[in-house]
Amino acid sequence: MSEQGFIGLMKNGLWHNNQGLVALLGLCPLLAVTSTASNGLGLGLATMATLMVTNLIVSVTRHWLRSEIRIPMFVLIIACVVTAIELLMSAHLHQLYLALGIFLPLIVTNCAIIGRAEAFASKQPVRQALIDGFAMGLGFLAVLVVLGCVRELIGYGTLFRGADSLFGPAAAGLTVTVFADYGGFLLAILPPGAFVGLALLIALKNKLDSVARSVRESRPGPAVAEERAADAC
Repeated sequence: MSEQGFIGLMKNGLWHNNQGLVALLGLCPLLAVTSTASNGLGLGLATMATLMVTNLIVSVTRHWLRSEIRIPMFVLIIACVVTAIELLMSAHLHQLYLALGIFLPLIVTNCAIIGRAEAFASKQPVRQALIDGFAMGLGFLAVLVVLGCVRELIGYGTLFRGADSLFGPAAAGLTVTVFADYGGFLLAILPPGAFVGLALLIALKNKLDSVARSVRESRPGPAVAEERAADAC
């Protein structure tokens, strides 16, 4: 695989086809769990691991799966991977496992995972499928963490509250108090705050895309044509 192909997959997962900001997939856990940055990071890591392992298995077995049963098989593969991750998290990160609650097993129903298995991994070699899973998972994780940071900062005045549930007792000191003696803002950590926060992130991304497009169009013709051709690829 060429370097351009690797960079293209990374750009696609992190920005151009971000599952949280562009495809708008997997929004239920994204909105429910991001009351703190630590919870967002924990669920993001679990989702990224599921995407990578699922893409890997689907790509390896793609020549043996009949098209009539591919979707049930994809769901079965995803369920097995999520169950393994859930058991590992229950054994080693039990506090985070309790904090994530029902949204951890519900990764099975995350449309982003089955969507990448069907649209990409089932048609691509192992390396591309693995990189796609990593890029898409990393983009989703970034949205979870950024949204968690914004909501926690406004809601509690802190960052990485409860980090010890993810990294162990030694990480208890990682919590950063940004606003001392802050009374908190309840709306930010409630579900309506998650909708508002995600809408602001989507608006910010669209604004940045608009500015970047304006800059490209202000350049001389050949450069614009080359970038449009690159975007088309």
